[in-house]
Order: sequence, then structure tokens, then C-alpha cells
Amino acid sequence: MKKFLKITKVLSDKNRVKILKMLQYKELCVCEIQEGLRLAQPTVSNHLKILEDAELINYRKEGLWVNYFLNNKSDNPYISVFLKNLKYWLEADEEVAELVKVVPELNRQNICKKKFLAE
Repeated sequence: MKKFLKITKVLSDKNRVKILKMLQYKELCVCEIQEGLRLAQPTVSNHLKILEDAELINYRKEGLWVNYFLNNKSDNPYISVFLKNLKYWLEADEEVAELVKVVPELNRQNICKKKFLAE
């Protein structure tokens, strides 16, 4: 029961659910998630850490980038069932639908370039 409750607690935050929906479409770095959700970097990093601790996501380092992706190979049966069904859930939700439209356009080079020019 502990594994089940841990996952349900993690999923009680709408921004963490949105991050999972974003990661359905492609691997993303913190700056891309931050741009998509319009949240501060520390907030996004905190959400990612919570999702990672719950084994819902993994990451891999690629040069300067840290790419986050769904943990589709979890041994936890609750995670595997949840992630398999997630692609069918919330598609009609207005916030999720708008976010899903933005995901393909998120580009870390453009985001970092824009931030660099703003400084």
C-alpha cells in the first residue's frame, strides 16, 4: 500500500501531472518545462525531484543538458499502469490541451538564447 499512496500523493499536484503529460511527447530539460508551465526554475526542479523520487520519471545527462523522461520501465506495477493510461487521460482538459500544443515548440537553444539576450 505504501507504493500506491506515495504515487497518489505525488499526483495530487496539478503541475506534476502537467509535467508528466509534457514528458509523454518528448524528453525535456528543466528550462523547457519551465517555459511550458511558466513556473520558476526552483519550482520546476522541486517538482522533478519529487517525480523522480516516486520513480515516475528518470533523467539522463547529455553534455550540459539534463533530459527528463517518463520511467516506462518501472518495476512498480502502479507506475506502469498509470503511465500507460496517462496518454488517454486529461486530453479534453483545457489546460492540458493548451500545454500539449506548446510542447513540440519548446526548444532549449531558443529558450537559453532568449534568456541570455535578456540579461
